[in-house]
Amino acid sequence: MNVSIVFDYILIALVGGVGSILANKGIAVFNDGLRPIMPEYLDGKIDRKELAATSFAVSFGLIIGFGIPVSIGSTILVAHSILLAADIIGTWTPNNKWGTPLAGIIGAVYGAGILLGLSFVVKLFKLLPVNFLDALSLLGGPILLAFCVFPALAVASQHGIKKGSTTFIITFLAYLLVTKFGTFTLPNGMKITLNAVGMTLLVAMICMIYYAAKIKGTGSSNEGLVNVFSSRVERIKKNWFWLSLMGGLITAASSELIIAVDVLPQQLLVKDQVMEAAIATFARAIGFIPLVFSTAIVTGVYGTAGTTLIFAIGLLLKGQPILAFIAGFFWMWIEVQALSGTAKGLDKFPGLRDMGEHIRTSLQDTISIALLIGAALACNKMAPDIGYFWIIGAWLLNKKMKKPLVDMAVGPIAAIALGILLNILRLIHLF
Repeated sequence: MNVSIVFDYILIALVGGVGSILANKGIAVFNDGLRPIMPEYLDGKIDRKELAATSFAVSFGLIIGFGIPVSIGSTILVAHSILLAADIIGTWTPNNKWGTPLAGIIGAVYGAGILLGLSFVVKLFKLLPVNFLDALSLLGGPILLAFCVFPALAVASQHGIKKGSTTFIITFLAYLLVTKFGTFTLPNGMKITLNAVGMTLLVAMICMIYYAAKIKGTGSSNEGLVNVFSSRVERIKKNWFWLSLMGGLITAASSELIIAVDVLPQQLLVKDQVMEAAIATFARAIGFIPLVFSTAIVTGVYGTAGTTLIFAIGLLLKGQPILAFIAGFFWMWIEVQALSGTAKGLDKFPGLRDMGEHIRTSLQDTISIALLIGAALACNKMAPDIGYFWIIGAWLLNKKMKKPLVDMAVGPIAAIALGILLNILRLIHLF
């Protein structure tokens, strides 16, 4: 094992360890659904056991059903697989002198273990009678283009179907135009080809931000929030070092291409399209700023990765982890210090302020349907015809369960389950 690989394991271990400590101390969590629960614990309204149970309930399904399955077959982790686990580890360990270090140790072991485990899984697949790793690579195929749809969906949700449809048509035309005319030849003979997906997503995001920015406001709801929850804002600022440390580590890990904020950047990185992944990451982060800042002000608990812009910074500093760490450290410090001012400024643009929730819902819907289609393609490659039967049945039966899996988890889990089943059937000569 060379020095570079060892460094990556240490780095991802630190991400898992520090992330778990942040959750343990109630400084930051990655899951947006867990963040509103944290003040209930910090104010003594619920106990540690209830917090731990809630953390497990809102995060475990996404880890098992989304983060890990999507990461399988690649050494690039989707952030959910490690940072959501850090939320669970941190809340399940006591917040005391021995509990906090324990959270850090368990988180570090988990971080290194999951990276090692994925590498092991790739090797294990090659030994199976039916190697379905190649088929699983189809899971993320539809995501690349489908991801460009979410801004139109967010616009429709926030501003109505007419503007949403307009955004969709503009997005569609942008893809056609970039595909047709996106290659340029410079005077020195060098050819430059614009990435159609990256440019299309950028156009779609511009449309979404344009519609949101058109809604002007004179209110002061965020300013009021800052004033009412000033002690919670100060709590976040007081923990700037821990947050900056985490920012530096995530940025360094991103620069080493071992972690991606979401499935679209991960799929682009798998194809070695680093700049396109950076654009996609940046576009995603811009939309989440209002949501992250508003919930941080109300709860006094920040996001483990902040606005997630640090992932984009890391990609721009690919292969320079030390510089990336420094940049991420200072960027997270800037985010924390700018928390109050940025939130107050969003009052002038209530459309932008409210955009975050629409983006999150639209992203979930888009990724869910894209993963379902990808899973259908993967299953059909494993077992033609039967694959479609399997994935459709799994999706519909999940809807009938008392506690169904989240939509985005169904496709990946069903695809992996079919691959395992086919290997069993091969052993008994039924496939």
